[in-house]
Amino acid sequence: MKGRDLQRHLLTGVSYFIPFVVAGGILIALGFLFGGIYVFNDSNLAAQIFWIGKDAFGVMVGVLSAYIAFSIADRPAIAVGFIGGMVANRIGAGFIGGLLSGFLAGYVVLYLKKINLPAAIRSLMPVLFIPVIGTLIVGLATFYLIGPPATWLNTTFANMLNNMSVSGTVIISLILGAMMAFDMGGPVNKAAYAFALAASQNNNWVPMAAVMVGGMVPPLAIAFAMLAAKNKFTEDEQGGLTGCFIGAACFITEFAIPYAAADPLRVIPSIMVGSAVGALVSYMAGVSLMAPHGGLFIFALANKPLMWIVSIIIGAIAGAVMLLVLKPVLKADQQKKKSESKVGLDL
Repeated sequence: MKGRDLQRHLLTGVSYFIPFVVAGGILIALGFLFGGIYVFNDSNLAAQIFWIGKDAFGVMVGVLSAYIAFSIADRPAIAVGFIGGMVANRIGAGFIGGLLSGFLAGYVVLYLKKINLPAAIRSLMPVLFIPVIGTLIVGLATFYLIGPPATWLNTTFANMLNNMSVSGTVIISLILGAMMAFDMGGPVNKAAYAFALAASQNNNWVPMAAVMVGGMVPPLAIAFAMLAAKNKFTEDEQGGLTGCFIGAACFITEFAIPYAAADPLRVIPSIMVGSAVGALVSYMAGVSLMAPHGGLFIFALANKPLMWIVSIIIGAIAGAVMLLVLKPVLKADQQKKKSESKVGLDL
């Protein structure tokens, strides 16, 4: 079992998990937007939107666990992982408990699949023995072994965030913002996003606002830099200007990748600084965002929509200024040179 394999299993689980988070988070936020802060006490349309979102949130830990297990041991592990995740959710172990139960379920099922049984009952393995035995093992292990420390960690984490000093807030916001820009959609980016998701489960949506700022700043910082000094970018890179604005608006950090690949030593530090600054402004302004995706299209769901947009712009300006300071002016023949990282610029 290698670290790369663990990372692959985790990212598989996260990729299936995110649509549930996005749907649940945005619908909950829309419910509050249309029905007010006490929408859960009503029975109108806004309340139904809110509760549908809560239903999506209610299964997201199970989905995370299920598809981590699926990545490890294929389809027979889905049910075992899902139920283990739901047990983790029920006892308050949350995201961390679901993650651990998913790995446990995957390797338990992988072991069960290797047991040699008579041919007459082998066909019952995926529909009877694995679901029943695997679920029993994983469910009990989650309740008695994984649950208590994970629940303690969640509670400690929530208390830490709620009681964090100003200096602690500054540090965590800078780190989260820089992580979102470091590998632009890779494992480090997803780790910062996972931190914000864990915080949201404790009804702290401030990190989510900061993380989304950190993810939107990189392509916008590059776009601002191109607008300010086109002579520092190749013609191919300039052709991706519109794409950078679209990527920023849609919270798709990956639009910055071609530029980072072409000039990593200048671009990556610049966008990391920009994202860190933007996240810091958002954090210090107390902006919260009860929607885990959607970019500018869900700005009205922030508690301080205007301040949230301002934090994005400030971060992008900071990143653009640093990039312009670091990047040299290109000669005419260099500007016309085909970019080696052209793929993706015309998206």
